[in-house]
Amino acid sequence: MTSPDSELRCRLALDETDIARRVEGLAAKIRERYRERMPCFVGIETRGVPLARRVRRLLENGGGEIPLGTLDISLYRDDLDNLGTMPRLKESDLPFSVDGVSILLFDDVLFTGRTVKAAIDAITDFGRPERIELAVLIDRGNRELPIQADYVGKELETTRDHYVRVRLWEVDGAEGVEVLSRAE
Repeated sequence: MTSPDSELRCRLALDETDIARRVEGLAAKIRERYRERMPCFVGIETRGVPLARRVRRLLENGGGEIPLGTLDISLYRDDLDNLGTMPRLKESDLPFSVDGVSILLFDDVLFTGRTVKAAIDAITDFGRPERIELAVLIDRGNRELPIQADYVGKELETTRDHYVRVRLWEVDGAEGVEVLSRAE
């Protein structure tokens, strides 16, 4: 019996060192934009949270504490009835008021834009921020909604048939970004 993964081709797009460099690049771009006062960071569960924490750690080395929240967008997804099973819910934790503040939203991969839309919907249920910007490790294109990232670690050319798998130590016990495609 063959496993579904054996029918897939896998290409390593980023290794652990590459990811560290991309995270440092994100931090540098954010530091350049926000010289005076950092926005509040919000990581989208699951891998957006460790990404936000890594960037935060790099930026806090320069002094000052950056507020950090986590956001579970499971119930805001527009494809809940297509998933077949109920998603495993995690807790959203925004330990600050979002009213009138700048928020920097973090996610691992930007693809169709639907996850980001769900995250924006969730944030605005907490209040009305001054601004929401987006930072992603990977932008793989193929948008379905007019959403773009303000800070991108790496752009990958993919098709809709590809799958981009991000692994981070904090979640997966491994580190890397792979592009999977069906073997022909």
